[in-house]
Amino acid sequence: MKKLLFWWSKLKSTFWFVPVWIIILGIALPFWLVYLDSIQAIEPKGSWKYLFPGSPDAAKNILSTIAGAMIGVAGTVFSITLVALTLASNQFGPRLIKNFMYDRINQTVLGTYVSLFIYCLIVLNTVKDTEELEFIPIISVFFALVMTLANIVLLIVFIHHVANSIQADNIIGKISKNLSQNLKTLFPEEIGQAADSNFDLEKIRSNYSYNLPLKSNKEGYLQYVDGERLMEEVMEKDLYLELHFRPGDYVFPGKEIGKLYSYSKLSDEEIKPIQNNFLTGRTRTSEQDAEHAIHQMVEIAARALSPGVNDPYTAIACIDNLSNTIAYLTTVKFPSPYRLGKNNRLRIYANALTFEGMMGAAFNAIRQYAKGNPPVIIHLMAAMATLSDFTPDKKQKQIINKHAKMILNLAKISIEEESDLQDLQKRFDAIHQ
Repeated sequence: MKKLLFWWSKLKSTFWFVPVWIIILGIALPFWLVYLDSIQAIEPKGSWKYLFPGSPDAAKNILSTIAGAMIGVAGTVFSITLVALTLASNQFGPRLIKNFMYDRINQTVLGTYVSLFIYCLIVLNTVKDTEELEFIPIISVFFALVMTLANIVLLIVFIHHVANSIQADNIIGKISKNLSQNLKTLFPEEIGQAADSNFDLEKIRSNYSYNLPLKSNKEGYLQYVDGERLMEEVMEKDLYLELHFRPGDYVFPGKEIGKLYSYSKLSDEEIKPIQNNFLTGRTRTSEQDAEHAIHQMVEIAARALSPGVNDPYTAIACIDNLSNTIAYLTTVKFPSPYRLGKNNRLRIYANALTFEGMMGAAFNAIRQYAKGNPPVIIHLMAAMATLSDFTPDKKQKQIINKHAKMILNLAKISIEEESDLQDLQKRFDAIHQ
């Protein structure tokens, strides 16, 4: 079931999903409205008669004008979207393009204009002006007029939205929001039950008669692990599984992603259902990969620190948002790699996320790209000082201090100004107090 939910979530995130449903609505709606026109004759009176077509020719002119305008504006919207995608790709990196493609406002605008164009064509075909029949779909034409006014407002909203969406601060803020949502469930939290204590893995392995590698049957990034079904398979076959990879890692056919321990020799047919619980794809997704949004943020910072862009303030904004993320992680309990089945028996040992790994993903690359950029290096040290004050955990403080030491070492070889070095040294000393 969870695998189906993953595919449904992936389907909803495609660029064409929302526009297609809006277009389907645009095809179905005119049939219902024309049917309503055919059974309900409306004769506008007073000032209302100026809002409704008075003849078949008037209805045809209105619908033709709207259809031509909508397809023209739809082309303009496509052009604006492509320009925004190009700017985003050049400034923030091509891997962030999908953030713009999955934007619901962009999808809704594109779908609405094309949908209204199709709607007008269908209604236009129902207008009749012959000797045998004269039919004016008054309600349908009035609805087209209302939707045209709504689309004019929607175009203004779209232009405003695009102008905001390509601003660095807004992009970083949106990624930070997605990151906060992704951190609510850390891998492998959804697999079985967590163990409160550690296990002697060597002793557990020795209890089983056979062991064989669990190999990937596909290539690509590991996008999703159906933990619920995986645990059921392992318990049903009375196995013990050690996972070497987690969502976000790249695998290829024949790559050992784990090791299975069993009491009897397993056949290929018995292993295949276990392999099917690991879904791969050409790109990383944020479904179970908590580090994905962190890497997106780091990519923005890395491009901002490149000589061709040289935008330290964007990098500083990324550091601030990453610091907020790490500060949140100091307050959560990271999931145990020991996953229990029934009777509190260890069934799966997973490659779990750790605080040290998240710190490295967030700050290592930025520190490496920040060489020779004093404002960014100083801000990195300030972030370490803030995080050190924020966390009460001694192990986490040691990890933060390790990063602070690396930042100080970088500063000593890349910053020439003695005052800047002294400032950094004071911040570093404050961390170690």
